[in-house]
Amino acid sequence: MTVAKPIITNSAQLTEFTAQTRTRMSDVTKINILVSMGTCGIAAGTTPVLKALEESLAAQNLTGVKITRVGCMGLCHSEPTIEVVDTASGKSVIYGNVKASHAEAIVAAGVHPAEGLKVIERGWYYPEDEENTQDAPQARIVLRNSGRINPEDIQEYIAQSGYQALCKVLLEMSPKQVVAEITDSGLRGRGGGGFPTGRKWSFANAQKPKEKYVICNADEGDPGAFMDRAILEGDPHAVLEAMAIAGFAIGAKNGIVYIRAEYPLAIERLQIAIHQAREMGFLGKNIFGSGFDFDIDLKFGAGAFVCGEETALIASIEGKRGEPTYKPPFPAIAGLWGKPTIVNNVETFANVCAIIRNGAGWFKRIGTTGSPGTKVFALAGKINQVGLIEVPMGTSLREIIYGIGKGIRNGKQFKAVQTGGPSGGCIKRDQLDTTIDYDTLVLLGSMMGSGGMIIMDEDDCMVSVARFFLEFTLDESCGKCTPCRIGNKRLHEMLTKITQGKADMQTLQKLRDLSASIKDTALCGLGQSSPNPVRSTMNQFEDEYLAHILEGKCPAGVCADLVTYSINENCTGCAVCKKRCPVDCIRGEKKSVHVIDAEACIKCGMCLSSCKFNAIDRK
Repeated sequence: MTVAKPIITNSAQLTEFTAQTRTRMSDVTKINILVSMGTCGIAAGTTPVLKALEESLAAQNLTGVKITRVGCMGLCHSEPTIEVVDTASGKSVIYGNVKASHAEAIVAAGVHPAEGLKVIERGWYYPEDEENTQDAPQARIVLRNSGRINPEDIQEYIAQSGYQALCKVLLEMSPKQVVAEITDSGLRGRGGGGFPTGRKWSFANAQKPKEKYVICNADEGDPGAFMDRAILEGDPHAVLEAMAIAGFAIGAKNGIVYIRAEYPLAIERLQIAIHQAREMGFLGKNIFGSGFDFDIDLKFGAGAFVCGEETALIASIEGKRGEPTYKPPFPAIAGLWGKPTIVNNVETFANVCAIIRNGAGWFKRIGTTGSPGTKVFALAGKINQVGLIEVPMGTSLREIIYGIGKGIRNGKQFKAVQTGGPSGGCIKRDQLDTTIDYDTLVLLGSMMGSGGMIIMDEDDCMVSVARFFLEFTLDESCGKCTPCRIGNKRLHEMLTKITQGKADMQTLQKLRDLSASIKDTALCGLGQSSPNPVRSTMNQFEDEYLAHILEGKCPAGVCADLVTYSINENCTGCAVCKKRCPVDCIRGEKKSVHVIDAEACIKCGMCLSSCKFNAIDRK
């Protein structure tokens, strides 16, 4: 989209332009049909739904109705998702699991629920809006615009107070005042250990060199994590505006978004947003007539998990092998090309504009004293409602899993939740009332990380879970330091022995000792935290480790070397299991009890999952 470049040199002019944009949009649009066109929505089949909606709108010849392609609404469990909004009253209805055949009914119904469609109950509010329903479990600051605006139309962002924070900063504040505001807000880095954002900015601000850099870390690599992708697909301008604010705060003229090449839609929308921001004068030379210059480029990562670590990321941008370096010096002192550099992740930047618009005090009223604000989580695993959520810090795990996520799939028992990705740890059932904040999670042997939250049930083996995450770390280790390269390999070998029933109690002690050694001696934060899944599962689920070692038994029935399958007297001889067996190891005549050949069985569990008569025993 090409827009005319406005001449805006003060906040009053921007306010007037924003009001005009809002009026122009509301005059044209009475009913706005929002279509979730994030990666997850498109993958679920939103494109044919969008086409059907457009055709239905044309056929019904309705005026004042608009179809808007928006980013992820966070309702991954109900994709494709559609929201129909009355722009005058704000009243809306959200539909889930929409099909192309529903389009005609949706268009005809307007904001009245269409009969026969799945209606989704809204579970969030917007802390910046005047009308809040603060009894809702979610509070959207970071996801404020995601799912509400067209991310490819800068005017829709402007209509939602876009670039007002940047205007305020450039025309009314000094760099030190900006740093002080972010510091006072208590905003902590949302990408890992939770380092105070204002403190990082203050280090860079204090450096004398004129050439400095701002880097947005969009190299999201945790299994089950998709927060940053959704933000960039749904609200890219919020990140660009915040990067410009950060550039002003530290004295940088150049910004870089380091993004995974595997995120093509996020990349495309970022490129569109950067182009539009330049055309409007929000990036480039003499922004708002303030004399401040700032521009942003993209750098594509090749998918190396270790490049999520800031010094490895910087090395990658410089064209070097993506490996961490020793600290100090920290990047805020000597980063990209040896110049002062701040590196913050997507979600951290997405909080900045709201803080500037509303003040540090407003932000601190949300969340907890030590962890102000909200946190975005990607709910995944064995939970009924997977998706993207944003909750105030201090929300309990129970409220997230059983309130927002609606409990465990298939009526199973909750067993554990993994927070913090491969660098995090597992939290068990009797800790469900734990409140989510940085310090509490560390005390439990886990961490906040970027915000992946993987739910596990009674059928998960915690030894195998630890082995899975360690295997991921092994694959992604840069190999630079011995503790990570060799130490984690030895940990993985010991975990494999345990899952095979070949370990003894000495193995368990070696696991503890080596995990502690790696934590203390690895070069970077990723290596130091890599044993966390092992340490936390050993501490929280020691009984499972002991069962594997002392009894030669996997309580969850997952470890193939410790499991046997047999057929009991409930067998009706239907032969379904026989047909599904991939190695043809089930014998028996039709309508008679069958038998499994234990030596030929590969323990895939296909017989168990296919039997409707509870005739398969797993021991």
